[in-house]
Amino acid sequence: MAGSATATAGTIPAAPAQADERMDPKKLIAFFAMVLGMFMSILDIQIVSASLAEIQAGLSAGSDEIGWVQTSYLIAEVIMIPLSGTLARIISTRYLFAISAAGFTMASALAATATNIDQMIVYRVIQGFIGGGMIPSVFAAAFTIFPPSKRSIVSPIIGLIATLAPTIGPTVGGYLSHAFSWHWLFLVNIVPGIIVTIVTWNFIDFDKPELSLFKKFDWWGLISMGVFLGALEYVLEEGNSNDWFNDSFITIAAVASGVAAIVFFYRAFTVDFPVVDLKAFANRNFSFGSVFSFVMGIGLYGLTYIYPVYLGRIRGYDSLMIGETMFVSGLAMFFTAPIAGRLSTKMDLRLMMVIGFVSFAAGTFIMMHLTADWDFYELFIPQILRGFGLMMCMVPINNIALGTMPPSRIRGASGLFNLTRNLGGAVGLAVINTVLTNRQDVHYERLRENMDWGNPAAIDQMNNMAANFNTYGMDGASVAIKQMVGLATKQAIILSFSDVFLILTALFLAMILGVAMIKKPAPQGGGGGGGH
Repeated sequence: MAGSATATAGTIPAAPAQADERMDPKKLIAFFAMVLGMFMSILDIQIVSASLAEIQAGLSAGSDEIGWVQTSYLIAEVIMIPLSGTLARIISTRYLFAISAAGFTMASALAATATNIDQMIVYRVIQGFIGGGMIPSVFAAAFTIFPPSKRSIVSPIIGLIATLAPTIGPTVGGYLSHAFSWHWLFLVNIVPGIIVTIVTWNFIDFDKPELSLFKKFDWWGLISMGVFLGALEYVLEEGNSNDWFNDSFITIAAVASGVAAIVFFYRAFTVDFPVVDLKAFANRNFSFGSVFSFVMGIGLYGLTYIYPVYLGRIRGYDSLMIGETMFVSGLAMFFTAPIAGRLSTKMDLRLMMVIGFVSFAAGTFIMMHLTADWDFYELFIPQILRGFGLMMCMVPINNIALGTMPPSRIRGASGLFNLTRNLGGAVGLAVINTVLTNRQDVHYERLRENMDWGNPAAIDQMNNMAANFNTYGMDGASVAIKQMVGLATKQAIILSFSDVFLILTALFLAMILGVAMIKKPAPQGGGGGGGH
């Protein structure tokens, strides 16, 4: 952590009473309405994940199409998140947020009325793109309107919402689709969306529009950024299921993303008013914070994905049972948030991050010993460690990355910071899926080698199973072989899960070394400097 990171966490010795007196109630109301909007937008990334089967049946969609209900939202959102800082400068936070909230609400209503997969994908693209504008705006507002002495309260709230929403998404989605129907995955946004739109339109007055900047808007930069990030997200989301570069669409998307990236970065560093201000990375705090945010995205979205996959494929859980099991992490985050906020004013933020990453690594280390019999109680401690670790990391990371940014850069920096978390999640999911697929094949081959006719234990097991099936008048030998293949496949899947958890454990432990590379924060707060 650099510079004045500790100060941003609330260690400025200024009188808290004066900071309290300076807080405008209108700004507080506006801020909490923005937090609700951000919660809805992030929640909708994962709310459909546990209910894709219900949506697929309702829309009569194919198994290869239904994944796009989630992928289309992610691609659209990942384009909007970095763009939001520039849009906020041009039209102001008030207009951007109110329009985003209203558009997100209308797109949610449209998604509930979809009658086929094509309509659903279009509505989800609109929902993800417009809703993505709400996420960075909250981070920017928190570090703009609140005095440093209040950030020990505000930062845990933002960190909790940013991590809790995707974690409980499967739980909320599973409950809604079971208790009502899949349409309520989207209808649930309407009433809160209307409230957020009205409140933010009437209460946000943090900044003024700079409409003159619209004349200098870099349209080529926008197009190249859209292709770069959209195609990259497509490659990461669809690569494993489509056999990566053996698929022509994946290859074309990868080339398009690479070419567009070159154009985008060239424009970002040469035009007067770039679509994304990459100069924020000159701030050492921000650069390190973004790296940590990327890794947190892997931990947040990767583990939110892999637990349900295990529970569904191995334990046979339905979406509601998966949601109830996953809720443990959400509760752990909820109770850790105030503790993390208080600790951020009492201890070195680097130490907080070390504790968080150790907790993360401990949870994944326990999961390395996974078996096919693990259930709610075996997953209980790893999930608590995960929830605790997330909050202990997110609070200091937010403060490190954004706490020392000057007000003029905070909006653009917030978009980039949130983008790193989403990209981390996309990369993490791609790697996890690839490892699961490849390692499952490797483990299956090794298990099959040990289940040949030269293995007495395998033969005894086979004969016992065959004799048992023969008593029921079945072809014991053929049924026994099928059973043995099924057992080997199941065990291969379990071993591939263990490999993923080993990789994640190593990654989180490596982050401890990354924390050690950050200089100790200065004892007093700073303004917009870069913290060195």
